Amino acid sequence: MRASYTRLPRLDTFNRNTRLPLKTIVVRFCLLPLVTIAFLWTIFSISKPEKSTLPHSVVSPPIRTPLITHEDVRPIPPGLVAPFPPPPANWDSAAQDVKQAFILAYHAYEEHAFPHDELMPLTPRSVDNFGGWGVSVFDSLDTMLLMNLTAEYERGMALVAQSDFSLMDPLDKHRRLAIPSLGRQVSFFETTIRYLGGMLSAYALSHDRILAEKADELGRLLAPVFKTPSGLPRFDINTDSGETRKNLHGVLAEVGSCMPEYTYLAKVTGKKEHYDRVTKIMKVFAEARLEDVGGMLPSSWLIEEGQPNGNRLSLGASADSGHEYLLKQYLLTAGSDKAALEMYLRTTTHILTHLLYMLPSRNMMYPTWTSGTPPRDIPQHNIEHLACFLPGLLALGVQTLPLDNLASVGIDFASLGANLSASGQEEYTRLAPYNLSQLHLWAAEGIAEGCYMLYADSPSGLSADEAKVDTQIVTPVNWFNELDDWRRAGQVGIPPGVGRIQPVENVNGKPVTNKGYTNLNPAYELRPETIESLYMLWRATGDVRWREYGWNIFQAIERNTKTGAAYAAVVDVGQMPLAWKNSMPSYFLAETLKYLYLLFLDDNIMPSDKWVFNTEAHPFPRFSWTDEEKRRFGIP
Repeated sequence: MRASYTRLPRLDTFNRNTRLPLKTIVVRFCLLPLVTIAFLWTIFSISKPEKSTLPHSVVSPPIRTPLITHEDVRPIPPGLVAPFPPPPANWDSAAQDVKQAFILAYHAYEEHAFPHDELMPLTPRSVDNFGGWGVSVFDSLDTMLLMNLTAEYERGMALVAQSDFSLMDPLDKHRRLAIPSLGRQVSFFETTIRYLGGMLSAYALSHDRILAEKADELGRLLAPVFKTPSGLPRFDINTDSGETRKNLHGVLAEVGSCMPEYTYLAKVTGKKEHYDRVTKIMKVFAEARLEDVGGMLPSSWLIEEGQPNGNRLSLGASADSGHEYLLKQYLLTAGSDKAALEMYLRTTTHILTHLLYMLPSRNMMYPTWTSGTPPRDIPQHNIEHLACFLPGLLALGVQTLPLDNLASVGIDFASLGANLSASGQEEYTRLAPYNLSQLHLWAAEGIAEGCYMLYADSPSGLSADEAKVDTQIVTPVNWFNELDDWRRAGQVGIPPGVGRIQPVENVNGKPVTNKGYTNLNPAYELRPETIESLYMLWRATGDVRWREYGWNIFQAIERNTKTGAAYAAVVDVGQMPLAWKNSMPSYFLAETLKYLYLLFLDDNIMPSDKWVFNTEAHPFPRFSWTDEEKRRFGIP
């Protein structure tokens, strides 16, 4: 039976007796079409891939975009193998992609957290964990200058110009917390590398005098930490009262990570007191009793005595930048600090022979930490992301030092072990058959490949913060022992631990084959160390694989940490679907994105013969002391 339909009246006859009620007309012909269009547009918008709305050249005020709540997670399709996207056709365009990532992240900070320290991207709200002075601004100034983000830089400088380095009330930015009994302290280490380093670097790039003045102000406010019998700085300080806590122990990274900052501050201001603080620390390190640990600076120190506290040797947390600054202090001052170079060479010699290990089944090299006195020191086989700065440091040394002609800078390499124990002296005998620059480069390339595997092995393409070798399943071997065996066998093929490694395959978020290690701390903290090393190796070797590895990491960051209007750390890189942490550290802006930008940029705008980065990726210009400065500062 044919259905019969009542013909609807034409709209132009709505005033006749047969017209529909006005309410019906409004619903059918106005509201329903609008609802349908809105529904279709929503589906269309969701299905579109995310794309930045800012062209590369635009420097605009932050755009208000709602952030995703802390309950949300980012799902990853099951069965995904760690992706390896093709490298970009144009590397400069890849650098512009990183620039857009910085703009997105920094604008989110400006909108939701400025002028506080950091953005909590999932809430969204601010957190003051570094004095409350706006650390994300200070940490980002030189990144903005390198990326030519003039508007962002000028907005940041407005904050710098009015900064008062007192302890601020986190709930009221106009009220000072000047009462010592409140116990409000700031970390000397973090304040130095982020705030002081950020201002000094931005001054070097811009010559804005207010930056030098504010850096001098902060440097003087922090100075009471150096009032110890040894000259080693204490852990923290109240910048209002000048009070410091009388901690008796300190870690190397905290007591030994201020030399480049205060040295360059002395150069900029002409003030001897800043330089004197550096010379006291360097004197403590040079005279410390290190004969039983291969001349390498241990992780723990007695603040009052200025001596090591134990024999734990590490390249990761608690020690990393203390070793890093030995080479960088020498480079910063155009080779005037010979003692710093000698300590760097002793340190790297011990690292090469005692702290580098391999998973032989994968040819995968990694740095670890040891306890005990050599030759009875015990490796722990922990792999820290923080230690992945090491290949970049070694590559920097290869690029800038005459490692095969150290006599040209007044150093007899073989004699550096003369005052060490018998085990320490043997290290120099073992290195004698090798070309030192080639040895350092082999180690740099092998460690960098291993650090990259922490990303490539992961189903998310992101690295865990710390892993541990599964010694119940695999037997790690000392890298230098393997290298010696390779040399004695005729040096057939590439050296052990060097060369490309095949990542493990992941199905449903789980590795099909044994990686040789498990994730001890599975979080991805948006850290820069591996990317820093890829950048340094690219500049030292010109091998495009380091750029390609960086591109893979950047794509994983874009895919898995982008919350919509910012970036967030990840709870567990191997747990699918991924869950975000409510954290976007300032170093993501200062280091991670900066090193990615420089890695992809074709122009070498930060050549190693002219610039040296502090441990927060703030570049300082290399310089020579003038005769007047030498006389005033007492520099021989």
